[in-house]
Amino acid sequence: MTKRIFCSIFFVAFGVFLASLALIMGILYGYFTKVQQAQLKMQTMLAAQGVSNEGAGYFQGLDIQHYRITWIGADGAVLYDSQSVTGENHLAREEVVQALSSGYGESLRDSATLMLRSLYAAQRLADGTVLRLSIAQNSILTLALGMAQPICTVFLVAVILSALLAVNISRRIVRPLAELDLDAATLDGGYEELMPLLRRAQAQQKQLKWQETALQRKQDTLNTIVSSMSEGMVLLDRERKIVSINPAAAEILGDGGFSVGADILALDGNVCLKDAVKKALGGERAEQTIALRHGRHRLEAAPIISGDKPAGAALLFFDITEKEKTEALRREFTANVSHELKTPLQSISGCAELLENGMVRAEDIRPFAGRIHAEARRMTRLVEDIIHLSQLDEGAVPARQEVDLYEAAQEAASALQRSAAAKQVRLAVTGERALVNGAWGLICEMIYNLCDNAIKYNVEGGSVEVLVAGDGQGPSVSVSDTGIGIPPEYRDRIFERFFRVDKSRSKASGGTGLGLSIVKHIAQYHGAEIAVESEPGRGTTISVSFGGQSAPLHTP
Repeated sequence: MTKRIFCSIFFVAFGVFLASLALIMGILYGYFTKVQQAQLKMQTMLAAQGVSNEGAGYFQGLDIQHYRITWIGADGAVLYDSQSVTGENHLAREEVVQALSSGYGESLRDSATLMLRSLYAAQRLADGTVLRLSIAQNSILTLALGMAQPICTVFLVAVILSALLAVNISRRIVRPLAELDLDAATLDGGYEELMPLLRRAQAQQKQLKWQETALQRKQDTLNTIVSSMSEGMVLLDRERKIVSINPAAAEILGDGGFSVGADILALDGNVCLKDAVKKALGGERAEQTIALRHGRHRLEAAPIISGDKPAGAALLFFDITEKEKTEALRREFTANVSHELKTPLQSISGCAELLENGMVRAEDIRPFAGRIHAEARRMTRLVEDIIHLSQLDEGAVPARQEVDLYEAAQEAASALQRSAAAKQVRLAVTGERALVNGAWGLICEMIYNLCDNAIKYNVEGGSVEVLVAGDGQGPSVSVSDTGIGIPPEYRDRIFERFFRVDKSRSKASGGTGLGLSIVKHIAQYHGAEIAVESEPGRGTTISVSFGGQSAPLHTP
């Protein structure tokens, strides 16, 4: 814009200069021509007076350099000419015609080359003759050529001044526009003509700010949601470059440089990932189960359509590691339950069939009936434990109250004294009172199961000690035995459902394989931590510490 204004001002100023120069030269040339014509008239009248008085003798000794004097007879013949003698008749000349008719005449004529022109003045004498004076004058073109140097100097000065003037004016014109503050929509010292534009800009600026605030609020909300998602989300452009990636996706994909602008397939060449990205960028939805560093994930890839063509792809990663583990545990649990129920049912069915067919001697009926009763009791305990675990999973637990761990331990030990005596195991409770906020029945059951396991897996003549402590990091209860112990490779699995270190011994002792799993659930419900110390052949100590806050039950 500044360039266009500069050019316009420069050429206008230059044009005005040329027009002014031509006009001034024309006016001055015309003015000086009139002055010269008037002088020529006066000189003609004086010369005519001299010729009238002296006749042809007036021309004797007359010394003139720039003027030409011609004396013309009444018939147009030349009587005298100061420059030459010619026989040309001058009766038809304009100035002669005017002089003969009115007494005085004048005219001007250009030369054939247009470089000179002649001024003529004619005066009629008393005898009817005509005296004419003429003078040669340079034409305006000759005058301009003669003044070429000063004109060029003036022209150069005019060009420089025009350029400076154009620069200055263009800057002054553009400066208010350059200083226009569209954010504030004000123009101090500017043009009044811009006020409608500024008012419109101010209204649009307010609307844009409102829209920007709304968009920023939506963007912040979206970023917050995306950042807090546990699922990974990655947005790709058409070139497979990462446009956006949330923290969950970055953690799922690993520390491989997954950042905005990177090619996702250049960083991870996983076949499933490559296939899903290719389909999504081709306009198709794709689902894959993909194994990554942090586990297994379900990948859903969808195209981002702009117009009629895919402009990118959106990738969603759902962690299914725990889900698959849970499904595996459920399948294993179902299989274990089926197996555990099948064994006593087969035993009961076999004994009942033998009794029904009379294949049992009279003295063996009682042992067979006892076996049927024992298997039925074992199956009943198994079903009760499964129902109890389901209740714990669903959070169906009694209300909490203040529970004395020492009192609960004594009650559990009292209920197991007969079992301990039958195994010739000494069962003792030591320690002090320790109060916790919990469910009395669940805590008693937890200690009962720990003591029951300690008795079952003990040796004859062994001992089980229940220690209750209320100081240190918080209330705790620990059960120590002198039994067979737990190998190190099995210590992390003893709390799994139906897991047994020695399956034959466990079944012989009548265990269901769910006792320690129930213990774990009860401890989790109370926010307690379980620690296991064991050495094969020397015994096991399981401690439950209630130092932390109570927490809701979580199903493994």
